Amino acid sequence: MNKDILKGKLDQLTGGLQKKWGKLTDDDIKQIKGDSKVFIGKMREYYGMSKEEAEKAWKEFTKK
Repeated sequence: MNKDILKGKLDQLTGGLQKKWGKLTDDDIKQIKGDSKVFIGKMREYYGMSKEEAEKAWKEFTKK
């Protein structure tokens, strides 16, 4: 995959995360870097989700 295409896809993912979950900061996005465990921790911290709810949110988001 072309480097520019990959960067574009990453930018789309970042924008999608921030659009759907507005409490995530740019620093949070950098920490997540596609790591579901970090994402789940942030969802639990910011939104009070259970582990199962956060896992479901991650699966739904990554399906797109």
